[in-house]
Amino acid sequence: MGIEIERKFLVTGDGWRLQAATQTRFSQGYLSRDPARTVRIRIAGDVAFLTIKGLTRGATRAEFEYPVPLADAQALLTMCDGPVVEKVRHLCPHAGMTWEVDEFLGANAGLVLAEIELESEGQSFVPPAWLGAEVTGDGRYVNANLAVRPFTSWVAPSGASGRAETGS
Repeated sequence: MGIEIERKFLVTGDGWRLQAATQTRFSQGYLSRDPARTVRIRIAGDVAFLTIKGLTRGATRAEFEYPVPLADAQALLTMCDGPVVEKVRHLCPHAGMTWEVDEFLGANAGLVLAEIELESEGQSFVPPAWLGAEVTGDGRYVNANLAVRPFTSWVAPSGASGRAETGS
């Protein structure tokens, strides 16, 4: 069985851009957003995947991911429950690990999150200077939830963003 152990954080400032090694545009939608079994279709650049995730316990959940033909993924995105989430993922190496920094677009514009995948929930890591508050357990930041309750609908109109320095 596939297991994902992931921690998620807000990002402060733009210092992460100096560490970004690659970037890929993502479009993803949800065929099921039931917390017990999320089914996602994702297009990452010119490749596509169907992903099934189980219920999250702590920072751990079952995850199964399968490649699918790009044309099939494009058709499946039209069948999704809620709008498609758009983002650019930047891979940022730091202290022997790779951070995934997601810069959200569209209805989630202004939100920038960093994720790290771990071997165990207790695994230690060196946080980069641009890492903000941890939001691993905050359901608002789950991509499946951002599809139906986007970031721009729950932040103050005064310009507050998902970057940690704003306090959101």
